[in-house]
Amino acid sequence: MNAVNYHKQTADWTDEEILLKYRKSGNEGLFSVLVSRYERELYSYLRRYLGNAEMAEDAFQAAFLQLHLKCEMFEEGRRLRPWLYMIATNKAIDLQRRNKRHQIVSLNISSSGDDERGQLMDMLVGDEPSPLARLNSSERGAWVSKSLDGLPEHLKLVVNLVYYQGLKYREAAEILAIPVGTVKSRLHAAITRLTEEWHESHESGNEEF
Repeated sequence: MNAVNYHKQTADWTDEEILLKYRKSGNEGLFSVLVSRYERELYSYLRRYLGNAEMAEDAFQAAFLQLHLKCEMFEEGRRLRPWLYMIATNKAIDLQRRNKRHQIVSLNISSSGDDERGQLMDMLVGDEPSPLARLNSSERGAWVSKSLDGLPEHLKLVVNLVYYQGLKYREAAEILAIPVGTVKSRLHAAITRLTEEWHESHESGNEEF
């Protein structure tokens, strides 16, 4: 069966069903369907997190190799997406350590459409008018991008997962193997630090865009 037929046959199958069938049959066509489903989404996440296309590709390949090798460990009833993100995140962190470099997150602000989280810029601007609220979108994006470069890695990682990949708190918690409360506290810490940095830079008159 060619790749097109595999995609048609599995169109209504969940990711979990495909992985379990792959685990049972070893059918490479099924595995290729999973790769294609996550190729754009997962690579985009890794590219933003690592800030390097070559490293993102390496992490992506390593993540799916790990998925292949460890598919027997996947528990029925579990969701594949958070598990795969956890694998990919660990591979990305390993690559960073091996390269001894700290990469920045590229921040192109977009709405996730999730009322549980809201938008990052809305969180920063808040209910009261502020100088940040009066900046145009490109200026705000540039300022946030620059400021997030200085956040600790664990804060940037949570922001990337929740705001830019659109994951729920519980999904980010599962990926990072931390409590949901820790995810929320890290997001709060990130927002607080960004807000403080804005006030400091504005009061000193040293804003740079």
